[in-house]
Amino acid sequence: MASENPFKGILKTLEKPGGGEFGKYYSLTALNDPRIDKLPYSIRILLESAIRNCDEFQVKSSDVEKIIDWENTSPKQVEIPFKPARVLLQDFTGVPAVVDLACMRDAMNRLGGDSNKINPLVPVDLVIDHSVQVDVAKSVNAVQANMELEFQRNKERFGFLKWGSNAFHNMLVVPPGSGIVHQVNLEYLGRVVFNTGGLLYPDSVVGTDSHTTMIDGLGVAGWGVGGIEAEAAMLGQPMSMVLPGVVGFKLLGKLRDGVTATDLVLTVTQMLRKHGVVGKFVEFYGEGMSELSLADRATIANMSPEYGATMGFFPVDHVTLQYLKLTGRSDDTIATIESYLRANNMFVDYSEPQADRFYSSYLELNLEDVEPCVSGPKRPHDRVSLREMKADWHACLDNKVGFKGFAVSKESQNKVVEFTYHGTPAQLRHGDIVIAAITSCTNTSNPSVMLGAALVAKKACELGLEVKPWIKTSLAPGSGVVTKYLLKSGLQKYLNQLGFHIVGYGCTTCIGNSGDIDEAVAAAITEKDVVAAAVLSGNRNFEGRVHPLTRANYLASPPLVVAYALAGTVDIDFETEPIGLGKDGKKIFFRDIWPSNEEVANVVQSSVLPDMFRATYEAITKGNPMWNQLSVPSGTLYAWDPKSTYIHEPPYFEHMSMSPPGPHGVKNAYCLLNFGDSITTDHISPAGSIHKDSPAARYLLERGVDRRDFNSYGSRRGNDEVMARGTFANIRIVNKLLQGEVGPKTIHIPSGEKLSVFDAALKYKSEGHDTIILAGAEYGSGSSRDWAAKGPMLLGVKAVIAKSYERIHRSNLVGMGVIPLCFKAGEDADTLGLTGHERYSIDLPNSVNEIRPGQDVTVVTDNGKSFTCTLRYDTEVELAYFDHGGILQYVIRNLINAKH
Repeated sequence: MASENPFKGILKTLEKPGGGEFGKYYSLTALNDPRIDKLPYSIRILLESAIRNCDEFQVKSSDVEKIIDWENTSPKQVEIPFKPARVLLQDFTGVPAVVDLACMRDAMNRLGGDSNKINPLVPVDLVIDHSVQVDVAKSVNAVQANMELEFQRNKERFGFLKWGSNAFHNMLVVPPGSGIVHQVNLEYLGRVVFNTGGLLYPDSVVGTDSHTTMIDGLGVAGWGVGGIEAEAAMLGQPMSMVLPGVVGFKLLGKLRDGVTATDLVLTVTQMLRKHGVVGKFVEFYGEGMSELSLADRATIANMSPEYGATMGFFPVDHVTLQYLKLTGRSDDTIATIESYLRANNMFVDYSEPQADRFYSSYLELNLEDVEPCVSGPKRPHDRVSLREMKADWHACLDNKVGFKGFAVSKESQNKVVEFTYHGTPAQLRHGDIVIAAITSCTNTSNPSVMLGAALVAKKACELGLEVKPWIKTSLAPGSGVVTKYLLKSGLQKYLNQLGFHIVGYGCTTCIGNSGDIDEAVAAAITEKDVVAAAVLSGNRNFEGRVHPLTRANYLASPPLVVAYALAGTVDIDFETEPIGLGKDGKKIFFRDIWPSNEEVANVVQSSVLPDMFRATYEAITKGNPMWNQLSVPSGTLYAWDPKSTYIHEPPYFEHMSMSPPGPHGVKNAYCLLNFGDSITTDHISPAGSIHKDSPAARYLLERGVDRRDFNSYGSRRGNDEVMARGTFANIRIVNKLLQGEVGPKTIHIPSGEKLSVFDAALKYKSEGHDTIILAGAEYGSGSSRDWAAKGPMLLGVKAVIAKSYERIHRSNLVGMGVIPLCFKAGEDADTLGLTGHERYSIDLPNSVNEIRPGQDVTVVTDNGKSFTCTLRYDTEVELAYFDHGGILQYVIRNLINAKH
């Protein structure tokens, strides 16, 4: 049981310079432990949280000692509890979280507990960033038109979240149309330091989107977790985590003229991928920090999932304070933040000598060495320098099908496809661009690259360059502030002239909400097998994500997106080939339209003002007329509508009793799918459009939903029936059981039938058979997506055997009761001679007390093979979840049993 905090003796008062006090705080310096001075700043945040929450029950003083002794304990994979200061949800993940909370209230009620105990115990910020589908583009009315369509499609979902904001305490809901969750978090929600009832402590946050890490650029420790883990954190459960190693990343010098923050982040991403930072924190330091604006830092922090780190952390310094002032935070708030962090040894003052800190490993980058680049065509860490782009593109056409290959025969590489676009003759070639989007949280919060793109547009318009009319261009800012400074600068009109009209405030192309491309263009691509390209200022370019018809997808800075849209192709050498012809027939080159850093800095200085942030965010919680007119039911228990295709009560607690079911092995299971490496959460649970021939489409049509109202999988995450049918429904998925065929199907082993994955899973379940999945390395990489674990569980998958896992996905599998196993080093399905046609048995003890984290288990097949795997329950807490059948069941039973 919980007891008094043993560290109450270091609770100090922080005095104001002119008298009075800021508040009380747990003083790290009062511990008088020299080890603390050598700790990375990111680890100090974990330490403060452990001290403040220490009750010798959920958090023990031995956990505090483990963190203080980080230099010695971190290499040993020790487990610590962590209680974040708040939880961040966005629309897509917010709906299933609120569905689960509503469902837990029902289960609590049924089991005789107090259902009102199911309430967030830490502050929850839920931003409805409503991922804008780009239905209407190239129009000054695009924002309103797309918003109206979004409300028509999502009225039921939005209404449910509005109900949740009233039914649950401690939950702030930011209405749709406000911006992308991570930009709103950076510009408005990020506290940096909390003051709760006079107690000061650092802001820290876990969010249900992997790019929650963007807030690390503000000196707030934050990272993505599965929706399942976030729900447990909301309910006051400590997060169990392995005390991470910290990579010290030293920055020197400054960026050269013409080099952008996006070029820097793609370079850093490639370096850190190569170094290997999965499960680690990365902490940036060095004299180069003073040359990086906070928006540049946030761009680097945002892409932590792409380089594989848990966090890319920038400690608070003067640049942070300047940004807080720019974004309209009050002088009192900023004074409290600076005073508290200085007093608690968490502020970096580069004007003072820096004490040496210990890091697990070290990297260094001179910013002067960064050059313009893009990443692609299929992965964010496959960086290509701009000067090598044309050669790299031709190599991709030649190479066999893979991350860097399309296997286009030499004779057809130069083919020209003739088609008619709105009555005008037109042509398409391999590498021609059909989508160019300035989008995504990574870049749209950075004024230098947004205004840089606008300056490229201005120069291009003045020289008479145009974008081909069939290229789908769009601009989706992450908050209303961007619109204000683009208008103030007088540059938005040039973006409009090139077709980059604002389409809405939210995730668009980067998450697959590109909308349709013109039918004539689509037909030319499909019928003539053209490798068409998309260029976007996003962070993800996995195959099949951006648009089903763009096989080549390149990540680039916003100004490069404009430049490539003007060129119309990725098959170009910007150094030697003209982008196009100007109004007088003169050849225009890349260098003619590219702004200098000084030009960009001048426009940023004169156009980005604190009043813009204040005006945008003062109105943010007031909503808009469409939101305010939504009528929602009252009551703390949700009235489920069985006819709803958006919100449906999932079956997680159907047969739940007060007794934990205990651990389970697997007996004679069939292999549902056999995968290679890099299967992403997009492959497992796509967020984009619902294919017309899919099981999910069939389900919706049977319930009278018109095809044009299908919406996306992401928007239907509150309905388990749709999401189970959408599991493994990605049209680009490669299943080895299909022997080369691409698509969301599998072989039902007993009958040999080729079926959709959902129909095969249903058939196995009806026959009483368990199933497992075989996979390669990096299984579950990409966005943190709880449905990538919930979906397989609902399909009857009992275990996954992979070479390695993405951190969040493994944790989500644990949370949903699916057993994660790892092949031993040097082994995989191929080396062991496994085809996926075998039946698999995994023997585990019946008592959780007989299982250890990370122990070896034996897997036996029906054809006599036997091999050893590592059981990837990494902590004792995860074994407790396994014992209870999942994390939510564990929380419910604990709340009912709690006597305090």
